[in-house]
Amino acid sequence: MKYLLSALFVFFAFLLNAQLKSPADFLPEYGQNVSNYYQLENYFAYLSQNSAYIQHQQYGQTNEGRGLHAYYISTPENLKNIDAIREGHLNTIGLGNGTTQATNKIIVWLSFNVHGNEPAAAESAMNVAFELLNPNNKETKDWLKDAIIIIDPCLNPDGYNRYGNWLHSISGKQLHTDPADREHAEPWPRGRENHYLFDLNRDWAWQVQAETQQRMVLYNQWMPMVHADVHEMGYNDPYFFPPPAEPMHDFITQGQKDFYEAIGQMESKKFDKNGWSYYTREVFDLFYPSYGDTYPCFNGAVGMTFEQGGIGAGRAVKMANGKVLTLQDRIGHHTAAMLTVVETAVWKKDMLTRNFQAYFNDNREKPKGKYQTYIVKNGGKTQQLAILLTRNKIKFSYANESKKTDGYSYYTDMEEDFTIQPNDLIISADQPKSVLTHVLFEPVQRLSDSLSYDITAWDLPHAYGIESYALKRDLKIKTRSEVKYKGKFEYEGIYAFYIPWNGRASVKVLSQLHQSKVRVRSAHRNSMFRGVKVSMGDLIVLKSDNPQLTDFQQAMTVMLDGKPDYEVIESGYSINGGDLGGESYPLLEEPKVLLVSGNGINSTDFGQAWFYFDSTISYPYTVVDIEKLHNLKFEEYTAIVLADGSYELTDTDKARLDSFITAGGKVIAIGGALDIFEDRNGYNLTRFAKEKTKGDETADDEKDTPFYSYSSIVRHELSGSVSGAIVENALDKTHPLTFGLGDKYFSLKTSPSHYQALKNAVNAIYVPKNFKSWGFIGSALKKKLSNTVTYAVDYKGRGEVVYMVDNPLFRGFWENGNLLFANALFQVN
Repeated sequence: MKYLLSALFVFFAFLLNAQLKSPADFLPEYGQNVSNYYQLENYFAYLSQNSAYIQHQQYGQTNEGRGLHAYYISTPENLKNIDAIREGHLNTIGLGNGTTQATNKIIVWLSFNVHGNEPAAAESAMNVAFELLNPNNKETKDWLKDAIIIIDPCLNPDGYNRYGNWLHSISGKQLHTDPADREHAEPWPRGRENHYLFDLNRDWAWQVQAETQQRMVLYNQWMPMVHADVHEMGYNDPYFFPPPAEPMHDFITQGQKDFYEAIGQMESKKFDKNGWSYYTREVFDLFYPSYGDTYPCFNGAVGMTFEQGGIGAGRAVKMANGKVLTLQDRIGHHTAAMLTVVETAVWKKDMLTRNFQAYFNDNREKPKGKYQTYIVKNGGKTQQLAILLTRNKIKFSYANESKKTDGYSYYTDMEEDFTIQPNDLIISADQPKSVLTHVLFEPVQRLSDSLSYDITAWDLPHAYGIESYALKRDLKIKTRSEVKYKGKFEYEGIYAFYIPWNGRASVKVLSQLHQSKVRVRSAHRNSMFRGVKVSMGDLIVLKSDNPQLTDFQQAMTVMLDGKPDYEVIESGYSINGGDLGGESYPLLEEPKVLLVSGNGINSTDFGQAWFYFDSTISYPYTVVDIEKLHNLKFEEYTAIVLADGSYELTDTDKARLDSFITAGGKVIAIGGALDIFEDRNGYNLTRFAKEKTKGDETADDEKDTPFYSYSSIVRHELSGSVSGAIVENALDKTHPLTFGLGDKYFSLKTSPSHYQALKNAVNAIYVPKNFKSWGFIGSALKKKLSNTVTYAVDYKGRGEVVYMVDNPLFRGFWENGNLLFANALFQVN
């Protein structure tokens, strides 16, 4: 009977799969125009309903409400046992919860269209799925016996839909292959990024965006052995597949490199046979940990990027070599490449399984990093860090006792004695996610090649601005799983509520208080009250300022629910410092925010500011396109935010901006927006002189090497560049721009732009002489950064301009930068 049922199961599965439409049969314009997202969903729904070899799971939805989907492709027998296969797989690497035995199936995850305006990726996902399911393709059916293939056909539905809608709206019946045609000139903000204009392919580790957060829950439930990330690049470029370029992170294993060689050999055979142009080992490196190739690598998988020329190609375009590249061409190349990934993974199944399991076992026994334990002191930003670690499945605990020890200090870059206190965060490298832990916490990441594709430093202690230490040994200390908050002081009456200004939660509380029309004061002097130590920047809500709150205690307790470290102050009389009624506690104004968008403004930088207001702190704002500024009444706002970009303002608009500032307005200018104020009358912003006068010392690289070979020009230019490095900054701790940041600020510098210290303005955050840095900075540039200003406040009339040379909101993960921006918005008056 058992064998009869099994035979019937196979028979009905065959019948269900016997007639299956290809994407071209299902979608009339497939390969001729970009599909709508609902058409992609409909096709995968059709496959799921008509094949026993595929299962569907919706794992989330986008900011615009579109579904996020994963599809599991394997044999009917494997899909029947899919939960046991997954659990057994996790158990072999120490991330499971049971005793289910491994089934020796390889797990391959194929990700498509993380960038919305790279449509051939999502289009090819349909074709790849069809070929894996095609009943006439016996070869792929043999592969599926040994594999679970997970297809995420579109990681960025909102961006894909935005691009597709635009292309459909301007396309006609005729193809426009002329590169000058509007079909090849996508307007601002383009479809590359998600709803908030974040680049989701830089968000894997930081998980700032909703799409990434939801996807990573599913990813950690599977932990694939192979992950392919499918992209497009400029349409004149030939196809790229692994092996990747240098620099490769030191933690990339030999087993991973061996598979890169295998995939390169297999892919090259397919491309050679078809006469398709390609390259390997160039441009696309494996260093920055938050890509769709590197992040899987640091989680044991073989992570790979595949790039097809196609951005800006529309439906078809004439390339520089005279050939017309069509959407169908691009789909065909990606389809062949992805089927080869599956084929190679099955071929190398035993090697992959062995190396994957060894990755986790070996790295626990012999951790790769220099340090074995990381200590993060408890504070307002620590809980936000704990959320990030939890999302990445990195285990941690909290100290349950005090203990003196020594270790490397991230603040001083030296070995120091320090004391661990209860509630300090403890992260041990002895855990399944050992490698990822090291990658995110190690202060120094060795670069094998300074020509890198992205930022070269990112450690979390510097990003979060928290006092932290690294130990070269395991730590024996009593721990607990949760923070234990101390009880509130007993009080007889309520004079005021005290709210520490120490992280994101503080800013969200202030945002809510402003929107609830609660008047808030900021401490501009360190003071002590009974049981409460008040530091500069901390918030005070006086009962006398808020008579409209009929039940002051109840109303404040509700609004402070997410801020457990608040306290009640019984009396305005200080033990030392300033009394609460004194001038050291000015009222904070409720900012009315204008955020400028549009052509010339960097879309991702605008998106980071947009997301900050809309999601991070949930604060009201108005977005106005730069072309509409001339019609705007500036006096209706108190703060204007100018994200990085190239601002072509008319003289009239500049004069109106001047008047806005003089009358008491605030402008927060980031990156390229500083050009508006540079060397202008009434402002104190000046770059270093570009020309050297007679007698000035000439830069060594110009003096000693007047001529360069053609092959060395790019590397010579690196001496004046920085792709992303951490730079130590000193603080004027008396200025509101620095409140809550700590004793130093570590800026993520992503451009070579630098300014001399401002005269007649406040250089609140600046690069000191003999500063410390982490990551690559060109030698010529590094010499120039000493004694330059990074964040300054220029007062003009009753208003001010906050200059931000470096973007504190970079990709949303630089947590201390988020607080710095809040200071500029709320604290600087």
